[in-house]
Formats: sequence, C-alpha cells, structure tokens
Amino acid sequence: MSYFSLYSRLRMTVEATKMLCTTPNVYTKVPDGGWGWTVAFAFFVVEALTYGIIKSFGVFFNDLMESFDETNSRISWIISICVFVLTFTAPLSTVLSNRFGHRLVVMVGGVLISTGMVTASFARTVVEMYITIGLVSGLGYCLSFLPTVTILSQYFDKRRSLVTAVASTGECFAVFSFAPAITCLKEQIGWRYSLLLVGVLQLGIVVCGSLLRPIIIKPQEVEKVMPTEEHTETKYMLENEQTRTSIESIDSGVEVTTSPSNVPGNTKTELKIEEPKETVQMLVESSNSPKEPKLQLLDFSVMKDYSFICYALFGLFATLGFFAPSLYIIPLSISLGINKDCSAYILSAMAIAEVFGRISAGWVLNKKPIRKIYIELICVILLSVALFAFPFAYEFWGLMLCSIFFGFMLGTVAGTHIPMLAEDDVAGIDRMSSAAGVYVFIQSLSGLAGPPLAGVLVDKTHNYRSAFYSCAAGMVLGAVFLSLVRPCKTVLCQAQKQGLEENVSEALQDIPEDFIEMDLGKIEDSVRSCDSRA
Repeated sequence: MSYFSLYSRLRMTVEATKMLCTTPNVYTKVPDGGWGWTVAFAFFVVEALTYGIIKSFGVFFNDLMESFDETNSRISWIISICVFVLTFTAPLSTVLSNRFGHRLVVMVGGVLISTGMVTASFARTVVEMYITIGLVSGLGYCLSFLPTVTILSQYFDKRRSLVTAVASTGECFAVFSFAPAITCLKEQIGWRYSLLLVGVLQLGIVVCGSLLRPIIIKPQEVEKVMPTEEHTETKYMLENEQTRTSIESIDSGVEVTTSPSNVPGNTKTELKIEEPKETVQMLVESSNSPKEPKLQLLDFSVMKDYSFICYALFGLFATLGFFAPSLYIIPLSISLGINKDCSAYILSAMAIAEVFGRISAGWVLNKKPIRKIYIELICVILLSVALFAFPFAYEFWGLMLCSIFFGFMLGTVAGTHIPMLAEDDVAGIDRMSSAAGVYVFIQSLSGLAGPPLAGVLVDKTHNYRSAFYSCAAGMVLGAVFLSLVRPCKTVLCQAQKQGLEENVSEALQDIPEDFIEMDLGKIEDSVRSCDSRA
C-alpha cells in the first residue's frame, strides 16, 4: 500500500512539474518578474554556452594551425562561418519560434550545437571543421540564442534593460572561466578531447530550453456602465453608424410626423424610431467577439521604418569589432613574447570587465526618464577609441589595460544592442521578434567578413595589430548610422502627425455631426501617441 501511495505521489509530482514548465503563463500586464526570473537564469546559461564558447575559441587557434598546417585566415573561417550562419538564419529562427514555440526551437538548437562540437573533435581537415562547427553548430547557436532573448524581453518591461544586461553576463563569466580551464585541459588531454568535453557541456542548453514557458498578455477588460438617459441616443448612433445616413433619410428607419396640435408657437415634433433590432444585435455581437488577428510568422514591415534601417546598418558595421578582438588578443600577446598562461589571463580580464560593463549599462538604461539610444551612441564611440588603443600596446600591462577598457565598453554595447530593438525609438516591443530576426540577419554579412578580413590583414602585414584597425573602422561607421536613428524616428513621427491632421480635416467634411463627438477621442489619442514618441 505504501509503495502504490509513493508511486502515485511521485507521478503527481512529475505531472505537476510538467504542467508547470509547459503551460503558458497568462498575465493581464507584463509581470516584470514571476517566472521571468527563471527565464533570465536560462538566458544566462544559454549565453555562457553559446557566445561564451565562441569568444573562447581563440584558445584553439594555434593548435588548429599546427594540426591542420593551415594559415591564420583559413582557421579564422571556422568562427566566421559559424557567426555567419548564426546571424543569417535569424529569420528562420523567428519563423520557427512563432510557429512551434520558443521552447522546442531552443531545445533543438542545443542538440545541434552539441552534435557539431562533438563531431568536430574527430575532424581531420579544416573543411570538416567548416561543416561541423560552422554550419551545424552555427545553426544551433541561432536557434538557441535569439528565441531566448526574445521571450526574456516579453517577461519584463520596466526592468528589461537591467535584467537583460545582467543575464547576458553569462558569456563573460564563460570566457573568464573557460579560457584558462580549456588551456589547462589541453595540456592534460589534448585539444580534441577538450573540444569533445565542450560539446557535451553544451547539452545544458536543452535543459534551459525546457524552462522557457510561453507568455500571454491579456489586458483586463473594463466594462463601462452607460447612463440610462443616454441609452436612446446610443441606439440611434448604432443605427446611424450602420446606415450612414441623416435623420431625413427614409431608409434610416426614422419617421417624422407632426401632431394635430401643431400650431404656431406650440409646435411639437414626434420622432417614431423604428429600431432595426437585427442590425443593432449584429453590431453588438461583432463588437463583443472580434476576430483574432492572423499570426504573422515574420513581419518585414520594419524594413519600411528608416530608423530601424539605420539601426540595422549600425549593427552591420559594429559587428566587425565584436568578435575579432577576442579571437586575436591571445595570438597578439604571444607574438609580443608573452607566455600562453598570461595571455589567457588577458582574455579573462577582458571578460570580467565586460561583466561590469553590461551591469553598468543596464543600471543606467533602467533610469527614467532617459533617451537610451543616446547612451548607446556614447558607448559605441568609446568602444571605437578602445579598439584604436590596442596597436599602441607593446607589453603585458599595456595589453591588460586595453583589454579591460575594451571589455567594459564592449559590455555596454553587446548587452544592449539587441534589447534596444524593443524601444519605441527603433522598432517597439510589438515588433521585437520580427525586428530581431531581420536585424541579426543583416549582421550576418559582417559576421562572415569580419574575422577573415582581419586574418587577411594579419597574413599580409605579418602583424596582429592590423586586425584591430579593421575592427575600429567598422565601429566608427556603426556610430555614424546609430547617430541617425533618433532623427529618422522624429521625422517619421512628424510626417505621421501631419498626415493624421490632414485626414481629420478631410474626414470632418464628410462625416455627419452625430459621429464627430465619438471619433474625435480616438484621433486625439493617435496624435498624442505620436507626440510622445517624438
């Protein structure tokens, strides 16, 4: 009896846990917490096992060059193809997430990442590394990262910037811990078994994906009780809205008669309103049960927004400076005579500084009122300065200071550039999912060209400092386009406001007097919302 009782309790616990993790959360407004904290933790781990591994891959560069007898530029194509596939397939990730849900897509992505890494540990040529890590794992990175950051943004509103920034520090802690750990592990078991263990560790993404419960926001409906004296007028307005005719129309169902007592000075007009009950009933039913909008898997209308286009171009050029420094900082330090252990510590210091940069940016952006796009612009300019400083470092402490400064400024930008899409200055929370897919897709071009371009410069000049010049040039171009985002949004809002005012003036000439009072409120709300954005 006790065995069956224990079994039934265990079964109930498993079912309750399954229901807890699979059923969607329904809120009347954005919760700014609740299950969102679990999603934030999942995003922290996903960041560590995706971008953290990509940024730590530089510790394998010299080993791969010796094993495959390849040049620096050809080895750099491994990460380049991986980043390209990660960003190029972003719209596919958006479509699959909208169709099958974020949870399933992230779990499938975790399986692909682990499969690619484990298979790469048995590769015999660099081309096999292109396929396993570049294509297979690259697709898995996209399916894992983008849906996680998208659903996290849906769980938070007021705390979105701070929570996203803190959760995104997972990649920084990963670089801080993985770079020295993998370096020591390679000396014990070799780079192949080290890469195999990394692939097995990345199966943790599957567990994180199972924690991503979908969220549904259903605003609470407020029923307005109408005064009794306005009841007759409301019925007439409903009837008049259906017929779109004046009171003198015969088809409106209104008959005007004059009583026999109508004499000069004592005139009464009786209105006999024949209420079309079927029409009123149809109007009420249609208002109570609106049709659900058709789910749009990918909304390309964001490409019509000039502010989003400028922001996407910012991401296109700024991506040139995101990955190359972390990949080339260890080879640069070794070329200057610094030993491998100290070189790994330089990369770890960069990662720790990035943690503080992400948290600081999230704390600043969480303050209100503040124009977040301007804060990001300042951070991008300072990041460009940090990239230009690397070629002037010639010894350990010089590289350490440059790495700390670069890591801090990279954290302020890397932790906010995708969540910034949810702001009204760029795309808005309603178009966040589609905007993120299109934005990361546009980044794919520079993600593909960035590391190889730096590698070609290194091979031509035989100097690792030249790799940082291409990164700095791309970041400067990104800052130029980022400075145009806010002016484009202001011009767009002014054009929309002017168009609304023109439509109002034209519509008032055609609309009967009965409709003016009830529609002016909606028009004023539209103009007011556009003013708030401007």
